[in-house]
Amino acid sequence: MLLLSGLLAGAAAFAAGIARTHRRWIVRFLAGLCTEVFRGTSALVMIFWVFFVLPLALGRQLVPMWAGTLALGLTYGPYGAEIVRGALGAVDPAQREGGIALGFTPWQRMRLILLPQAVPEMIPPFSNLLVELLKGTALVSVMGMGDLAFSGNLVRLALQESAEIHLYVLLLYFAIAFLLTRSMRGLERRLKAGAGTAPRKGTAAVRVPEGSGAA
Repeated sequence: MLLLSGLLAGAAAFAAGIARTHRRWIVRFLAGLCTEVFRGTSALVMIFWVFFVLPLALGRQLVPMWAGTLALGLTYGPYGAEIVRGALGAVDPAQREGGIALGFTPWQRMRLILLPQAVPEMIPPFSNLLVELLKGTALVSVMGMGDLAFSGNLVRLALQESAEIHLYVLLLYFAIAFLLTRSMRGLERRLKAGAGTAPRKGTAAVRVPEGSGAA
């Protein structure tokens, strides 16, 4: 569930975030409208809507796995869209102007110039968003889906040990979140090294003593 909803949220984030930097105002307006609508919707309400209301329009019931994936992806994707938009906007305008001077198309400027510099800066906020998505997966238990929280509740009812089971579930969520953040930090270092923005190992700032006469 976390992997599938994360992939959907990431795809929605990049699609809407890039669209919000489009040169045509109608594209920016539609992307911004969709972002605000889904960002302002409760994840729990979205799960109920996708699982119970959407099948009435489609004429068929969605599998809980796909319903939860769709609901969480559409809920957390717009938050990622603002991360993408902000990172792209933070790239030095001279880089964009250089791509125009070289005759690059808008897509070439995005793929070859803007994204390689912006993506490493997206990783820390995306890491936080991924942890929030992990905690949001507990909401799919309302559909009877066997996620970590739902399984922990079943064990609690069977063993009649609430405190211990909830502690174990809490520790499992913490362990998964810790692994996710460490993995994202490693990805950030690798991307920055590929973009040439990572600090070099073994380098340190040289402090000039006062009164040495250095300008």
